[in-house]
Amino acid sequence: MTRRLQDKVAIINGAGCVGPGWGNGRATAAIFGREGAKIFAVDLRADAMEETVAATREAGGEIRTHTCDVTENDQVAAMVCACIKSYGRVDILVNNVGGSAAGGAVALSEEAWDRQIDLNLRSVFLACKHVIPEMEKVGGGAIVNTASTSGLRWTGSAQVAYASSKAAIIQFSRVTAVEYAKKNIRVNTVVPGQMHTPMVEVRLAGQRTGGDVNALLQSRVARIPLGFMGDGRDTAHAALFLVSDEARFVTGTEIVVDGGMTARCD
Repeated sequence: MTRRLQDKVAIINGAGCVGPGWGNGRATAAIFGREGAKIFAVDLRADAMEETVAATREAGGEIRTHTCDVTENDQVAAMVCACIKSYGRVDILVNNVGGSAAGGAVALSEEAWDRQIDLNLRSVFLACKHVIPEMEKVGGGAIVNTASTSGLRWTGSAQVAYASSKAAIIQFSRVTAVEYAKKNIRVNTVVPGQMHTPMVEVRLAGQRTGGDVNALLQSRVARIPLGFMGDGRDTAHAALFLVSDEARFVTGTEIVVDGGMTARCD
């Protein structure tokens, strides 16, 4: 049986992870690889992708890696050229780079604001800027950008730059989808909610609960109507649908993957 992404070439930005387990990028690489895509995995650190490479190959996928700061225009241009040199084309782009910083409109420093906008939003802009012309050459493609429910609603802490940048990703995706629809390039957004990824334990617990992982997990689960947290595989399966031919009539929209949290009015 033909796999859903057979022989497609997929650039996955943010394919590494801060620790063991299923981060969004790692899961996306493994699941896309399982479905036949050739994975061009990108991260700031090569060592962060070691487990991603192992998981993708274990799933039967082909994968190559590239290190890149996706907030730097020249590096992103070089990254796309490297993918073309390796595989000859780009059919799929997943923009998964991002991170959060605590602080509201007064408390957050200007430098922290700029860094968040660069990391979460500029990275999406630059990748699309350099990948879309390559997709046009092969007659189309599919782009999935990763936002967050923080871009839709208050999620328990003041992180104004993160929330603003993630909201902007949604609108960036809609505008780009309409602009390039006639070129057969579809652009959609996955909006994860309270996911249990390695970043929760390695970074967020220190930021929000003084390092108490269990306290953080309990506070997050309490917001979710389904009563449990998803992980990177849930994000990846949503992205898989959006880049597959099954979603050929889906562009300029979002899939919210949050266990019903956004639907709650409290």
